[in-house]
Amino acid sequence: MQEYLIRDINLAPGGRLKIDWVRVHMPVLNVIREEFERTRPFAGVRVAMSIHLEAKTAYLAEVLKAGGAEVAISGSNPLSTQDDVAAALAAEGIHVYAWHGATGEEYVEHLVKVLEIRPHVVIDDGGDLVHLLHTRCRELAGEVVGGCEETTTGVFRLKAMEQEGRLLFPMIAVNDARCKFLFDNRYGTGESVWAGIMRTTNLLVAGKTVVVVGYGWCGKGVAMRAAGLGAKVVVCEVDPVRALEAYMDGYLVMKSEQAAEVGDIFITVTGCRDVLRSRHFRRMKDGVILANAGHFDVEINKPELAGIAVSRRLVRQNIEEFTLPDGRRIYLLGEGRLVNLAAGDGHPAEIMDMSFALQALSARYIWENGNCLKPGVHLVPPELDRRVAEIKLSSLGVEIDQLTPDQKAYLQSWQAG
Repeated sequence: MQEYLIRDINLAPGGRLKIDWVRVHMPVLNVIREEFERTRPFAGVRVAMSIHLEAKTAYLAEVLKAGGAEVAISGSNPLSTQDDVAAALAAEGIHVYAWHGATGEEYVEHLVKVLEIRPHVVIDDGGDLVHLLHTRCRELAGEVVGGCEETTTGVFRLKAMEQEGRLLFPMIAVNDARCKFLFDNRYGTGESVWAGIMRTTNLLVAGKTVVVVGYGWCGKGVAMRAAGLGAKVVVCEVDPVRALEAYMDGYLVMKSEQAAEVGDIFITVTGCRDVLRSRHFRRMKDGVILANAGHFDVEINKPELAGIAVSRRLVRQNIEEFTLPDGRRIYLLGEGRLVNLAAGDGHPAEIMDMSFALQALSARYIWENGNCLKPGVHLVPPELDRRVAEIKLSSLGVEIDQLTPDQKAYLQSWQAG
């Protein structure tokens, strides 16, 4: 198969510096890499990856390669691929098929090239690789033992396939592990979304009204960081329990059309489509900023925004201005794609250290146990979650208590006393 398909291999030195920087700040993955180098659990194993192709993902690919895997990788979003990082991986002998700004057709062709490795293990972010293995590239699925899914949207898609009885192999929902959603989804998304927005706009957050649409773990992180920056926070939800939780957390809760009239910055983070559309845009104030933190660029209805605008123009990198008939302006960041990656560098390295450690351990688990698992969506084994947390605490110099044998027996008994 073709070794790589990238913009420019000469960009590799710059990408190598980025990868080396994050490696220093990913102690959990470093411990796992050392173990993989000793044990070579992926010797002879072909791994296909589709995750946002930046430095932290690149280091995960290198850890798998260090464990003996033949790795092929593409991005999971056309705007999140960093061309210098892709070049650095290609220079290390990893099959890379991705470039920044790929068209829709190019993006799919890159995914197909990754699957031509005929993978044993799939590591997906959003479910596009798995979807192709069940549709256009079904003939390449014959040797797949199983895989891992990184994000909420991808898990939604997998569960829908499982419910219809169409999922051909077992997939581990890495997104649903405690060391993933408690930290990556909450702290990682919260910090990186605001880093992307602030770097892109160079505008103040304090004093503004921020509307967070969706109050899952990612939404919680976005709202928490907005409040910390001095914003007034409004939450919109469809789940009454989450709405009540947001209210108890101290935020205003209202319907999205009501929030459309008061917000200055809107951030969608639902995993659903059309959560902001023309009926919202028509109510918004002049100068509002729209950003998306969900996986696909369907949460903000871009065709409807363009349809009611009389003009549109790029006013700053990653900021498009849409002017409405009455002169009001609406600004869309990063084409409505994941703002923290389309207009930033994604989650902090220390956060992705835990998520990608889970990916590495789960990939080994699925390779070693996949033939014993039924096709469907499986949870990360609790012992893997616990091990990642233990390594992370050790790297921080933190020690915790341990249950005594008597305490363990007490907790496992139904007798009192």
